[in-house]
Amino acid sequence: MYELVQVSDRCYYINCPAKIGIYCCEDGENIYLIDSGNDKDAGRKVRQILEKNGWRLQGILNTHSNADHIGGNRYLQGQTGCKIYSGGIEAAFTKYPVLEPSFLYGGYPCKDLRHKFLMAQESDVTDFSDAGFPKEIEVIPLPGHFFDMKGFRTPDGVVFLADCISSRETLEKYGISFIYDVGAYLETLDMVEGMEAAMFVPAHAEAAVDVKELVRYNRDKVKEVAERILSICREPLQFEGVLQKVFKEYGLAMNFEQYVLVGSTVRSYLSWLKDNGKLTVAFQDSMLLWQRT
Repeated sequence: MYELVQVSDRCYYINCPAKIGIYCCEDGENIYLIDSGNDKDAGRKVRQILEKNGWRLQGILNTHSNADHIGGNRYLQGQTGCKIYSGGIEAAFTKYPVLEPSFLYGGYPCKDLRHKFLMAQESDVTDFSDAGFPKEIEVIPLPGHFFDMKGFRTPDGVVFLADCISSRETLEKYGISFIYDVGAYLETLDMVEGMEAAMFVPAHAEAAVDVKELVRYNRDKVKEVAERILSICREPLQFEGVLQKVFKEYGLAMNFEQYVLVGSTVRSYLSWLKDNGKLTVAFQDSMLLWQRT
Protein backbone atom coordinates (compact mmCIF):
# COMPACT_ATOMS: atom_id res chain seq x y z
CA MET A 1 0.00 0.00 0.00
CA TYR A 2 1.18 3.54 -0.88
CA GLU A 3 3.51 2.12 -3.52
CA LEU A 4 4.63 4.60 -6.16
CA VAL A 5 3.82 3.37 -9.69
CA GLN A 6 5.12 5.09 -12.82
CA VAL A 7 2.75 5.11 -15.82
CA SER A 8 4.52 7.52 -18.21
CA ASP A 9 7.62 9.69 -18.38
CA ARG A 10 5.98 12.35 -16.21
CA CYS A 11 3.06 10.64 -14.49
CA TYR A 12 2.77 8.33 -11.52
CA TYR A 13 0.13 7.21 -9.09
CA ILE A 14 0.32 6.22 -5.46
CA ASN A 15 -1.45 2.90 -5.04
CA CYS A 16 -3.83 3.36 -2.10
CA PRO A 17 -7.60 2.92 -1.50
CA ALA A 18 -8.35 5.92 -3.76
CA LYS A 19 -5.37 6.26 -6.12
CA ILE A 20 -3.48 9.55 -5.88
CA GLY A 21 -2.04 10.80 -9.17
CA ILE A 22 1.24 12.65 -9.62
CA TYR A 23 2.07 14.89 -12.58
CA CYS A 24 5.68 16.08 -12.86
CA CYS A 25 6.41 19.42 -14.50
CA GLU A 26 9.09 19.73 -17.17
CA ASP A 27 11.73 20.74 -14.63
CA GLY A 28 11.38 17.33 -12.93
CA GLU A 29 11.16 18.91 -9.47
CA ASN A 30 7.76 20.57 -9.20
CA ILE A 31 4.72 18.31 -9.14
CA TYR A 32 0.94 18.38 -8.88
CA LEU A 33 -1.14 15.78 -7.10
CA ILE A 34 -4.45 14.50 -8.38
CA ASP A 35 -6.39 14.11 -5.09
CA SER A 36 -4.80 13.63 -1.68
CA GLY A 37 -6.08 10.45 -0.05
CA ASN A 38 -8.54 9.84 2.75
CA ASP A 39 -7.03 11.55 5.80
CA LYS A 40 -4.07 13.23 7.50
CA ASP A 41 -2.15 9.95 7.67
CA ALA A 42 -2.50 9.55 3.90
CA GLY A 43 -1.22 13.11 3.47
CA ARG A 44 1.77 12.34 5.66
CA LYS A 45 2.63 9.25 3.59
CA VAL A 46 2.31 11.25 0.39
CA ARG A 47 4.66 13.91 1.76
CA GLN A 48 7.25 11.24 2.60
CA ILE A 49 7.08 9.94 -0.98
CA LEU A 50 7.53 13.44 -2.36
CA GLU A 51 10.51 14.16 -0.10
CA LYS A 52 12.14 10.83 -1.00
CA ASN A 53 11.98 11.76 -4.70
CA GLY A 54 13.01 15.40 -4.25
CA TRP A 55 9.68 16.71 -5.50
CA ARG A 56 8.11 20.05 -4.53
CA LEU A 57 4.33 20.12 -4.28
CA GLN A 58 2.84 23.03 -6.24
CA GLY A 59 -0.82 22.11 -6.05
CA ILE A 60 -3.49 19.48 -5.59
CA LEU A 61 -6.06 18.97 -8.34
CA ASN A 62 -9.19 17.59 -6.71
CA THR A 63 -11.37 15.41 -8.92
CA HIS A 64 -14.32 15.78 -6.55
CA SER A 65 -15.11 16.41 -2.91
CA ASN A 66 -15.73 12.93 -1.48
CA ALA A 67 -13.78 12.59 1.76
CA ASP A 68 -11.56 9.75 0.51
CA HIS A 69 -10.24 12.07 -2.22
CA ILE A 70 -9.71 15.30 -0.25
CA GLY A 71 -8.84 13.94 3.20
CA GLY A 72 -5.14 14.80 2.88
CA ASN A 73 -5.75 18.32 1.57
CA ARG A 74 -5.52 20.22 4.82
CA TYR A 75 -2.37 18.46 6.06
CA LEU A 76 -0.51 18.89 2.76
CA GLN A 77 -1.63 22.49 2.36
CA GLY A 78 -0.55 23.26 5.90
CA GLN A 79 2.85 21.64 5.39
CA THR A 80 3.65 23.06 1.94
CA GLY A 81 1.38 26.05 1.33
CA CYS A 82 0.27 24.49 -1.95
CA LYS A 83 -2.89 25.54 -3.75
CA ILE A 84 -5.86 23.19 -3.91
CA TYR A 85 -7.81 23.39 -7.14
CA SER A 86 -11.51 22.62 -7.38
CA GLY A 87 -14.58 24.22 -8.88
CA GLY A 88 -18.26 24.94 -8.45
CA ILE A 89 -20.26 22.88 -6.01
CA GLU A 90 -17.31 20.53 -5.44
CA ALA A 91 -15.31 23.51 -4.17
CA ALA A 92 -18.12 24.36 -1.76
CA PHE A 93 -18.13 20.82 -0.36
CA THR A 94 -14.33 20.99 0.00
CA LYS A 95 -14.47 24.29 1.87
CA TYR A 96 -17.43 23.18 4.00
CA PRO A 97 -17.11 19.39 4.28
CA VAL A 98 -20.11 18.99 6.62
CA LEU A 99 -22.11 19.36 3.40
CA GLU A 100 -21.25 15.78 2.38
CA PRO A 101 -22.82 13.91 5.32
CA SER A 102 -25.63 16.49 5.41
CA PHE A 103 -26.43 15.88 1.74
CA LEU A 104 -26.24 12.11 2.12
CA TYR A 105 -28.43 12.02 5.19
CA GLY A 106 -30.86 14.71 4.07
CA GLY A 107 -30.59 16.76 7.25
CA TYR A 108 -28.13 17.56 10.01
CA PRO A 109 -25.96 14.43 10.38
CA CYS A 110 -25.67 12.76 13.77
CA LYS A 111 -22.22 12.02 15.24
CA ASP A 112 -22.24 8.56 13.66
CA LEU A 113 -21.90 10.30 10.27
CA ARG A 114 -19.55 13.15 11.19
CA HIS A 115 -16.25 11.32 10.83
CA LYS A 116 -13.36 11.22 8.38
CA PHE A 117 -14.94 8.58 6.14
CA LEU A 118 -17.72 11.01 5.17
CA MET A 119 -16.39 14.38 6.34
CA ALA A 120 -12.86 15.55 5.60
CA GLN A 121 -11.22 18.52 7.27
CA GLU A 122 -11.88 21.81 5.51
CA SER A 123 -9.28 23.28 3.17
CA ASP A 124 -8.83 26.50 1.20
CA VAL A 125 -9.75 26.12 -2.47
CA THR A 126 -8.72 27.87 -5.68
CA ASP A 127 -10.83 27.65 -8.85
CA PHE A 128 -9.54 25.81 -11.92
CA SER A 129 -9.67 29.15 -13.77
CA ASP A 130 -6.89 30.57 -11.57
CA ALA A 131 -3.76 31.72 -13.41
CA GLY A 132 -1.67 29.30 -11.38
CA PHE A 133 -3.47 26.20 -12.66
CA PRO A 134 -1.18 24.15 -14.95
CA LYS A 135 -2.62 25.09 -18.34
CA GLU A 136 -1.12 22.05 -20.05
CA ILE A 137 -3.52 19.79 -18.11
CA GLU A 138 -6.97 19.29 -19.62
CA VAL A 139 -9.92 19.28 -17.22
CA ILE A 140 -12.49 16.67 -18.25
CA PRO A 141 -16.09 16.87 -16.92
CA LEU A 142 -17.16 13.50 -15.50
CA PRO A 143 -20.53 14.16 -13.84
CA GLY A 144 -22.74 11.43 -12.41
CA HIS A 145 -20.86 9.79 -9.57
CA PHE A 146 -20.91 13.09 -7.73
CA PHE A 147 -22.16 16.59 -8.51
CA ASP A 148 -19.45 17.92 -10.82
CA MET A 149 -16.61 15.43 -10.79
CA LYS A 150 -13.61 16.11 -13.03
CA GLY A 151 -10.92 14.00 -14.64
CA PHE A 152 -7.55 15.22 -15.88
CA ARG A 153 -5.55 14.53 -19.05
CA THR A 154 -1.82 15.23 -18.90
CA PRO A 155 0.31 16.30 -21.91
CA ASP A 156 1.70 12.77 -22.26
CA GLY A 157 -1.77 11.26 -22.63
CA VAL A 158 -2.45 9.90 -19.15
CA VAL A 159 -6.09 10.31 -18.09
CA PHE A 160 -7.02 10.24 -14.42
CA LEU A 161 -10.65 9.06 -14.31
CA ALA A 162 -11.52 9.56 -10.63
CA ASP A 163 -14.56 7.47 -9.61
CA CYS A 164 -16.41 7.15 -12.91
CA ILE A 165 -15.70 3.41 -13.14
CA SER A 166 -15.36 0.82 -10.40
CA SER A 167 -13.42 -2.42 -10.58
CA ARG A 168 -15.22 -5.62 -11.52
CA GLU A 169 -14.29 -7.05 -8.10
CA THR A 170 -15.89 -4.14 -6.24
CA LEU A 171 -19.09 -4.33 -8.26
CA GLU A 172 -19.30 -8.10 -7.83
CA LYS A 173 -18.82 -7.73 -4.07
CA TYR A 174 -21.22 -4.86 -3.39
CA GLY A 175 -23.53 -4.94 -6.40
CA ILE A 176 -24.47 -1.27 -6.20
CA SER A 177 -22.00 1.62 -6.40
CA PHE A 178 -22.61 5.19 -5.27
CA ILE A 179 -24.21 7.39 -7.95
CA TYR A 180 -25.63 10.89 -7.55
CA ASP A 181 -27.14 11.39 -11.04
CA VAL A 182 -27.84 8.15 -12.92
CA GLY A 183 -28.57 9.82 -16.27
CA ALA A 184 -25.40 11.93 -16.17
CA TYR A 185 -23.40 8.90 -15.05
CA LEU A 186 -24.52 6.86 -18.07
CA GLU A 187 -23.63 9.75 -20.37
CA THR A 188 -20.18 9.93 -18.77
CA LEU A 189 -19.69 6.20 -19.33
CA ASP A 190 -20.58 6.65 -23.00
CA MET A 191 -18.05 9.46 -23.29
CA VAL A 192 -15.29 7.54 -21.51
CA GLU A 193 -15.91 4.46 -23.65
CA GLY A 194 -15.08 6.54 -26.72
CA MET A 195 -11.92 8.08 -25.26
CA GLU A 196 -8.35 7.11 -26.15
CA ALA A 197 -5.35 7.57 -23.87
CA ALA A 198 -1.80 6.39 -23.35
CA MET A 199 -3.02 5.16 -19.95
CA PHE A 200 -6.21 5.43 -17.93
CA VAL A 201 -5.92 5.66 -14.15
CA PRO A 202 -9.25 5.13 -12.36
CA ALA A 203 -9.24 5.78 -8.62
CA HIS A 204 -10.85 2.43 -7.76
CA ALA A 205 -9.74 0.10 -10.54
CA GLU A 206 -6.49 -1.00 -12.13
CA ALA A 207 -4.70 1.39 -14.47
CA ALA A 208 -5.06 0.23 -18.08
CA VAL A 209 -4.56 1.31 -21.68
CA ASP A 210 -8.08 0.13 -22.58
CA VAL A 211 -11.02 0.48 -20.19
CA LYS A 212 -13.85 -0.11 -22.67
CA GLU A 213 -14.77 -3.56 -21.32
CA LEU A 214 -14.81 -2.27 -17.74
CA VAL A 215 -16.94 0.71 -18.79
CA ARG A 216 -19.46 -1.68 -20.33
CA TYR A 217 -19.49 -3.78 -17.18
CA ASN A 218 -20.19 -0.68 -15.08
CA ARG A 219 -23.03 0.26 -17.46
CA ASP A 220 -24.49 -3.25 -17.26
CA LYS A 221 -24.48 -3.03 -13.46
CA VAL A 222 -26.40 0.25 -13.56
CA LYS A 223 -29.03 -1.33 -15.79
CA GLU A 224 -29.18 -4.36 -13.49
CA VAL A 225 -29.77 -2.18 -10.41
CA ALA A 226 -32.45 -0.21 -12.24
CA GLU A 227 -34.28 -3.38 -13.27
CA ARG A 228 -34.06 -4.75 -9.75
CA ILE A 229 -35.58 -1.58 -8.30
CA LEU A 230 -38.37 -1.74 -10.87
CA SER A 231 -39.03 -5.35 -9.89
CA ILE A 232 -39.09 -4.39 -6.19
CA CYS A 233 -41.64 -1.68 -6.98
CA ARG A 234 -44.17 -3.99 -8.63
CA GLU A 235 -46.32 -3.21 -5.60
CA PRO A 236 -46.43 0.29 -4.07
CA LEU A 237 -43.71 0.75 -1.46
CA GLN A 238 -42.33 3.49 0.75
CA PHE A 239 -38.68 4.37 0.26
CA GLU A 240 -37.62 2.48 3.40
CA GLY A 241 -39.30 -0.64 2.05
CA VAL A 242 -37.48 -0.30 -1.25
CA LEU A 243 -34.17 0.21 0.55
CA GLN A 244 -34.74 -2.80 2.79
CA LYS A 245 -35.32 -5.06 -0.21
CA VAL A 246 -32.24 -3.67 -1.99
CA PHE A 247 -30.09 -4.47 1.05
CA LYS A 248 -31.53 -7.97 1.35
CA GLU A 249 -31.29 -8.82 -2.35
CA TYR A 250 -27.68 -7.64 -2.58
CA GLY A 251 -26.69 -9.17 0.76
CA LEU A 252 -25.56 -5.85 2.21
CA ALA A 253 -25.06 -5.17 5.92
CA MET A 254 -26.88 -2.11 7.26
CA ASN A 255 -25.04 0.53 9.30
CA PHE A 256 -25.15 4.33 9.29
CA GLU A 257 -22.58 4.71 6.49
CA GLN A 258 -24.21 2.15 4.22
CA TYR A 259 -27.66 3.50 5.04
CA VAL A 260 -26.78 6.96 3.71
CA LEU A 261 -24.55 5.87 0.81
CA VAL A 262 -26.82 3.17 -0.58
CA GLY A 263 -29.91 5.11 0.45
CA SER A 264 -28.82 8.22 -1.45
CA THR A 265 -28.02 6.08 -4.50
CA VAL A 266 -31.41 4.33 -4.39
CA ARG A 267 -33.13 7.72 -4.21
CA SER A 268 -31.17 8.78 -7.29
CA TYR A 269 -32.33 5.67 -9.16
CA LEU A 270 -35.92 6.32 -8.10
CA SER A 271 -35.71 9.90 -9.41
CA TRP A 272 -34.17 8.79 -12.71
CA LEU A 273 -36.73 6.03 -13.22
CA LYS A 274 -39.59 8.40 -12.41
CA ASP A 275 -38.27 11.08 -14.77
CA ASN A 276 -38.09 8.43 -17.50
CA GLY A 277 -41.69 7.34 -16.93
CA LYS A 278 -40.88 3.92 -15.49
CA LEU A 279 -42.03 4.68 -11.95
CA THR A 280 -44.92 6.64 -10.60
CA VAL A 281 -45.66 7.93 -7.11
CA ALA A 282 -48.77 8.23 -4.99
CA PHE A 283 -49.36 9.99 -1.69
CA GLN A 284 -51.51 7.79 0.54
CA ASP A 285 -52.13 7.98 4.28
CA SER A 286 -49.31 10.55 4.66
CA MET A 287 -46.86 8.27 2.83
CA LEU A 288 -45.05 8.62 -0.49
CA LEU A 289 -45.31 5.31 -2.37
CA TRP A 290 -43.27 4.23 -5.38
CA GLN A 291 -44.69 1.86 -7.98
CA ARG A 292 -43.72 0.56 -11.40
CA THR A 293 -45.82 2.05 -14.19
